[in-house]
Amino acid sequence: MSAVGSARSQGMVGCHACRLLVGLSSGASAGAVCPRCRAPLHSRKVNSIRRCWALLFGAAILYIPANVLPIMTTKYLGNSEPDTIMSGVLFLLEDEWPLALVVFVASIVVPLLKLVVLGYLLYSVQSGSSWRALDRTRLYRIAEAIGRWSMVDIYVVTILVALVRLDQLASVDAEIGVVFFGAVVVLTILAAQSFDPRLIWDRMEESNG
Repeated sequence: MSAVGSARSQGMVGCHACRLLVGLSSGASAGAVCPRCRAPLHSRKVNSIRRCWALLFGAAILYIPANVLPIMTTKYLGNSEPDTIMSGVLFLLEDEWPLALVVFVASIVVPLLKLVVLGYLLYSVQSGSSWRALDRTRLYRIAEAIGRWSMVDIYVVTILVALVRLDQLASVDAEIGVVFFGAVVVLTILAAQSFDPRLIWDRMEESNG
């Protein structure tokens, strides 16, 4: 069974905006635009690895204050109780362990795994690895799909701040940790979007060529 080449090897380019597959004549890729949406055409995302590393490093740096600093302060009868993500998980663990598990996985495990997965994919591409390209592509798709669910902690804080407003009796205020956590989620989403999974297969094509 003969190997099937990539779209680029067949003289075709996929539009990053509308996903249209466009056939180009030899040497015509520079400055070409999509005939449907007029977006610039590139056989690979421009500076994909460099931009992804930059966003990933930024997210990794912000991940520390996002988990160390409080994300909200609960005020009840004059007493203030700041909560980090982990302290919130431990509090929920006492009575609502399923909810505690959801918050722990979505807010702590998923962002960390996404940092590790994207870092591994970038390293494998830069090192020219051709090992299990299909599995690495699937790993990227999973990381890209689940990353947005990390925002569950932001949703919880937003709802609590809006609902718990009992004047002097009780209130919930968002803290600086929410900003860092939101930045981590956004940066990891942008990093995943910046990474071009077709780079994984370029090494395979070179090896078969």
